[in-house]
Amino acid sequence: MNIILLATAAGLGFFHTLIGVDHYVPFVAMSKTGKWSMKKTFIIVLICGIGHVLSSVILGLLGIWLGAQVSVLVGIEDLRGELATWFLIAFGMIYMLWGIRRAIKNKPHKHVLPGGSEVWHGHDGKAHDAGESPELHAKNTGVSPSFWPLFILLVLGPCEPLIPLLMYPAAEAGMMAVAVVAIVFSFCTIAAMLLGTFVVLKGVNLIKTPQLERYAHVLAGFSILMCGLAIQFLGI
Repeated sequence: MNIILLATAAGLGFFHTLIGVDHYVPFVAMSKTGKWSMKKTFIIVLICGIGHVLSSVILGLLGIWLGAQVSVLVGIEDLRGELATWFLIAFGMIYMLWGIRRAIKNKPHKHVLPGGSEVWHGHDGKAHDAGESPELHAKNTGVSPSFWPLFILLVLGPCEPLIPLLMYPAAEAGMMAVAVVAIVFSFCTIAAMLLGTFVVLKGVNLIKTPQLERYAHVLAGFSILMCGLAIQFLGI
């Protein structure tokens, strides 16, 4: 087994993922708006990460088995990347617009609780049930974004360097070499996704802005949209 190839697989998997903000920024945005725990966030990142690398691994193995030219597979990966980017842009735009609509409907208002304390919050235009506390109502009507858009995004998105730079060169040493290279690359890719999500989420949690809570979905959609635009037009 070529040590240089293994080191390249590890380095590309890790640093390529950290550079690609679409590998963790959407998870941070959805985790914040969905109020996911760190454990739930990590599980979702892990599932989406496995889907992300597995889609490219399967395509690469299929190409090697069929004897396809690497340029054909690169073309397929480029198409997948284009689709994933536009999906990210569309999802961010739709989510941001939905967040704006929700923020407008969820105009904060004041309740005076027994004892004279005041609570400001919103209801998305809905009234309280009789005897229900404002805190309980707000908790019950919270929106927990689904991880499915993230899963679709990551499965669509290719691991660009994997097939042409790692799997095809490793194929000269046999399928065992291909499998080992794919495993190393996949492990480092998912590890980088988890690390990026953890660091950014921890940083975001340090920023205490209760005044912006009403616009959390707007900001999440905006960050996802900007992420997609940066990939499409800046090549990040």
